[in-house]
Amino acid sequence: MMNIHNLSISFQGEYLFEDLTFKLGNGDRVGLIGKNGAGKSTMLKILSKEMEPDTGQIAADKELKIGFLKQDIDFVFGRTVLEEAYEAFTELKQLEAKMDVVNNDLAHRTDYESDGYHQLMVDVNELQHQYEILGGYSYQGDTEKILQGLGFKRADFNKLTDTFSGGWRMRIELAKLLLQNNDILLLDEPTNHLDIESIIWLEGFLKNYPGAVVIVSHDKMFLDNVTNRTIEISLGRIYDYPKPYSKFLVLREELRTQQLASQKNQQKQIEQTEKLIEKFRAKASKATMAQSLIKKLDRIDRIEVDEDDNSVMSLHFPVSITPGKVVVEMDKVSKNYGHNHVLKNISLLIERDSKTAFVGQNGQGKSTLAKIIVGEIKYDGHVKLGHNVQIGYFAQNQAEYLDGNKTVLDTMIDAANETNRSKVRDILGSFLFRGDEAEKYVRVLSGGERNRLALAKLMLQPFNVLIMDEPTNHLDIKSKNVLKEALKKFGGTLILVSHDRDFLQGLTNRVYEFKDHKLKEYLGDIDYYLEQRNVESLREVEKRTVIKEVPKEKKQQSYEDQKKLKSLNNRLSNVEAEINQLEREIKKLDLELETNYEATSAKPNFFENYQKLKANLQSAMEKWEAVQLEIEQFIDA
Repeated sequence: MMNIHNLSISFQGEYLFEDLTFKLGNGDRVGLIGKNGAGKSTMLKILSKEMEPDTGQIAADKELKIGFLKQDIDFVFGRTVLEEAYEAFTELKQLEAKMDVVNNDLAHRTDYESDGYHQLMVDVNELQHQYEILGGYSYQGDTEKILQGLGFKRADFNKLTDTFSGGWRMRIELAKLLLQNNDILLLDEPTNHLDIESIIWLEGFLKNYPGAVVIVSHDKMFLDNVTNRTIEISLGRIYDYPKPYSKFLVLREELRTQQLASQKNQQKQIEQTEKLIEKFRAKASKATMAQSLIKKLDRIDRIEVDEDDNSVMSLHFPVSITPGKVVVEMDKVSKNYGHNHVLKNISLLIERDSKTAFVGQNGQGKSTLAKIIVGEIKYDGHVKLGHNVQIGYFAQNQAEYLDGNKTVLDTMIDAANETNRSKVRDILGSFLFRGDEAEKYVRVLSGGERNRLALAKLMLQPFNVLIMDEPTNHLDIKSKNVLKEALKKFGGTLILVSHDRDFLQGLTNRVYEFKDHKLKEYLGDIDYYLEQRNVESLREVEKRTVIKEVPKEKKQQSYEDQKKLKSLNNRLSNVEAEINQLEREIKKLDLELETNYEATSAKPNFFENYQKLKANLQSAMEKWEAVQLEIEQFIDA
């Protein structure tokens, strides 16, 4: 399907990766892994032909269709969710426009016997046939299924995309890619903005995807459930194994252990040979033997051990000052977004030094309550912050607030004050922005690097209460572990919004479950909470908390019904075209009989053909009545 040979790319004179070679085939579901900044997103851009490599070739079929989900997307405003999703069907939309023009022309013309009208009927049939072959009568139903699988409700379909957050717009973009029947799907962090229910749905979809899929993700469970192959980019090289992530790690470590053992044995042999060379070199009679050993030593293929990039950021959250005993006090707090009730009469008390987790399905109000605490949005009810409370807030979309036209260094300097401006370089270094890395523009950073920069900015302000909303999005696995260790050592008050059980384990001593506009408190860690809910993972909890839509009194026409109705209308149109054609032929024969009866009637089989046309016309009329009746009964049902 696609062959990648000797691919290299460099930035500012340094190779990001060099001479990489691999293949992609049908059924390959590749997890592309590596540290933040290793070149994963760059690789996807090259595979999608959005970026040209410095050297190397990519060989692929000319007709190969590639879909690319990027971390940052541009949206056209003014479209509804359905209209934006339908943009996946460019060819079908063009056919629909042509069919509308022809049908409109037919509706306004009365010259039923003309060649022009006949040609329009032919055009309608051809367009409808092509439309049906391309799936024109099923694409709307397919679109609705995929949108609902990704978490949208029917009530959302006709809302403008302008009213949705960046995460929900990303879901629409993902839906478009899944609808396009691409040969290769390139997905850059597809689960970052999905709740558990949608992630599980996406896993099922990708497992059955017939083409090739390349996924950049730091979600270990997602990679294990979906992929059958892992490619790691590390220090400019790749390590390619036909195994999902967890099994890849085991094989990778086994290989490294074998390499170390082989290298150790080889080194012993080399040292012994070198000693013999030194011993024989001193004797003239042994000079020939010494030269022979030297040549043997030169011919040895030295065993190399795969290098591992162990550089990690250094992170420590200092507590500014000691606050009062009560940090946050809430009384009857409610929040509505229009007719959407998110929180209702929430009363909550958060004490100093408590470690709290907010869990539950997306849309239940976790991020909303975090924003209420920091004063970012309006609400009903009362919220009171305790004495000397200083809040550090890491928003779920924190990286979106960074200015892409600034450098990493300028971003930090502008956020610093007189007392900590001199420490900016040291802070950046601890977050792996060393030397020239600090001079990079924010717009060229990967998602993980932007999150690291946002964390670095957080260090410039004093706080004793830390609220973090999905802080692990985009972070590589090693960076996640560093962040977790830093939060374990944090001496202040912590509130964490997360779907990641592994990350939450050992971090909190209280859990609030968000469900049906309310909170339920569990006085224990995340494992205690799951034990009380009698489930194994947060996935199961969030899957069980899906809010079912109340059935509408009026029956919604399913996509199968829409398809059947369009098929009936198509049959009716074809029968009408047949009737028009037969009537034209009969009228032509009638005219011949009127003008020259003797010559016309003397033609062989004339009257037999004439009667056959009449019989065909009668049959077509009966067929038209039957189809018309079927349509009326179907609509009234």
